[in-house]
Amino acid sequence: MDHLISLISPIPSSNRWWSEETMAVVTGANKGIGFEVVKMLSKLGLTVVLTARNAKNGSIASDSLRRDGFQNVHFFWLDVSDPSSISAFVSWFLLNFGVLDILVNNAAVSFNAVGENSIREPETIIKTNYYGAKLLTDALLPLFRRSVSVGRILNISSRLGALNKLRNPSLRQTLESEELTYEQIDATVTQFLEDVSKGTYEENGWPENWSDYAVSKMALNAYSRVLARRYDGKKLSVNCYCPGFTRTSMTGGQGTHTAEEAAATIATLVLLPPEKLTSGKFFMCVEPNKIISRL
Repeated sequence: MDHLISLISPIPSSNRWWSEETMAVVTGANKGIGFEVVKMLSKLGLTVVLTARNAKNGSIASDSLRRDGFQNVHFFWLDVSDPSSISAFVSWFLLNFGVLDILVNNAAVSFNAVGENSIREPETIIKTNYYGAKLLTDALLPLFRRSVSVGRILNISSRLGALNKLRNPSLRQTLESEELTYEQIDATVTQFLEDVSKGTYEENGWPENWSDYAVSKMALNAYSRVLARRYDGKKLSVNCYCPGFTRTSMTGGQGTHTAEEAAATIATLVLLPPEKLTSGKFFMCVEPNKIISRL
């Protein structure tokens, strides 16, 4: 069942549970939605780590924010598709900050332009969009403060990864199961890559539109549900959010709303008062400041 939710932005000061000691990490943040999320969270007074796989671009983005007065922004190079890069980042973060309150997994890649529908470098897409977010999250889990304010993980996803896009009943049944495991998610992704290599992915019922990107987000959504179940009642909220058709480099500048508008919704979701937090949900943007919540 879908529930329409109206969000208020900017966030009323009376609802502010955070301070400059509240730590947030945003991946893929040298431009687009990620950059705007960093800017908004830092403007609201949090300490934010901006990460990017391109060290030069990430440093330029961070420096631009600091020149604008956001001294609570820090940069570290992070390629989520590289486990050694994740390890180096986590070690640096532990040494410099020690605890984490908010993680926004925004880093993602796609090799299709709007209107195209080919499969290019599916392993890279899966490694970045699914395994990258998963491995980084798993590595950071021990660092979450998990205090009364509740730790928050928001995985930036896509409605392309909704299970109704999956035309294979057996695969859909597996991913819909309340007993779903991490191993089953990984096996599903492996099966997709095997079907791609054999040229049988279309006949085997995988998503038709942006298939590799869709499967990567489908796996991320599934991982988020399993993680939310694992940490139910343990002061950690895990959700997914689809920002919709946003004007970014991935869409070639096309879209129905701006990266700033998407970032405003993301900031609102990760800064909800503890008593209003949910977990295990998939949120979709239907228009600025209005989202649909889906189990």
